[in-house]
Amino acid sequence: MPATESADNDQLLVLTAVLLTPAQFPSVLGDDYPEVCADLGLEPYEEGYGLVLGQDGGGARWTVVTEDVSLVACAIAAWDCGMEYDLSPGENSIVGALPGWPVSLAVSAPGVPQPHDPEPQDGDPAPLVPPDGEEWGPAQRRLGADEIALQWAAWREQVDGEVAFAEPGEEQHTGVRRVLAEARRYVSEPPPPGRVRSSFAAGEARTLRVDGPGWSMVARTDDIAFVLLDEEPGEVHPVGRGPELPGLLSSLDKLAVRPV
Repeated sequence: MPATESADNDQLLVLTAVLLTPAQFPSVLGDDYPEVCADLGLEPYEEGYGLVLGQDGGGARWTVVTEDVSLVACAIAAWDCGMEYDLSPGENSIVGALPGWPVSLAVSAPGVPQPHDPEPQDGDPAPLVPPDGEEWGPAQRRLGADEIALQWAAWREQVDGEVAFAEPGEEQHTGVRRVLAEARRYVSEPPPPGRVRSSFAAGEARTLRVDGPGWSMVARTDDIAFVLLDEEPGEVHPVGRGPELPGLLSSLDKLAVRPV
């Protein structure tokens, strides 16, 4: 198993790694990049970080933060292809080692005790814990939006192709109307980095992920959008293209951050 060194020189058995950049970060942790960085006690540098999750020799959970984003990206790409990759950030690139894990892992390192939080030392921050995704709330809402983005075709098949914007003056869902108004405001008043992200989709389209206080929107630039709201547990609202959505999505895509 790949290994690196934690801040106290105890070998870290690496289980996984995630990127923390304006364009790519675990959505479950926050609505935007600065929010996630603040929760982890990190400065929201534009270059971002890599988070390496593993266990020390005693089985304790640790998250090693490295500035070597390229190394972590290469490791993730290799693992996704089923290839081995020895993820060992250089000592000079390591920002620090945080106790605990910010996201849930269903795996553990062989040959060491089961994952547990390290014994607290004076001055240590509280161990990181994953957001509660069991009950509906911001974390669950963002996870739901992640799932729609990953399974776009399946969700799209459930929607009648005639879904469209309500005409001006017609009654429309209050929450959806609020989301669209806030999304339009992003075009003139750019939000914090990571609130609007753009990634590859089929053909020449892009998948947009837009988040705000209490809401998430997933859309394809050549298709419709889906809106999720904190105040409506488990509900997914499709938003048809109509006369307005294409222009809004195009404008959002222009200001979105994209993976390098």
